[in-house]
Amino acid sequence: MFDLLIVTMMAVLGVAIKPVVVPLAHIITGPLYVPGGVVAGGFYMLWIVLGRGLVGKTGAATLIGLVQALLVIVLGIFGTHGAASIITYLAPGVAVDLLYLLLRSGVDTPLGAFLGGVAANVTGTFMVNLAFFRLPWLPLVLGLSAAALSGGLGGLIAYSLNKQLKKYKLQSSAH
Repeated sequence: MFDLLIVTMMAVLGVAIKPVVVPLAHIITGPLYVPGGVVAGGFYMLWIVLGRGLVGKTGAATLIGLVQALLVIVLGIFGTHGAASIITYLAPGVAVDLLYLLLRSGVDTPLGAFLGGVAANVTGTFMVNLAFFRLPWLPLVLGLSAAALSGGLGGLIAYSLNKQLKKYKLQSSAH
């Protein structure tokens, strides 16, 4: 039951922070003709990485992405892509779970958390591009590079939060 609470909380935080962070990112990215979500993504994808770290089970990140997709579709809130939201929100969670399955580690190291953030944000950016923007390869590569950096920084924030929350034993019994 605790795991589902964490999954829900992380999904809600990820959706709730998006309307705050994206307009701020547009201030920086607008003049550069880079979609704001590319840079802002690191700060709302960090909740997927943190949730996976707190729950500590494969599938947690995927479930967070699914809950986020359902939230934005059902509530019609900021960040909805209509039915495509299922893919654009679910894919980053799947990418994080697959990465940690392949690495056999998770959010417990700065590198693991950094890579989790990169996987989430690059996947999300690529899926949104595939569904909507269809940028030529050069702007796409530049956007994915910015997404990797932003996602990695978000992953490091998730690592720091995960480390602090461990002190309060706010983790699943799976640990």
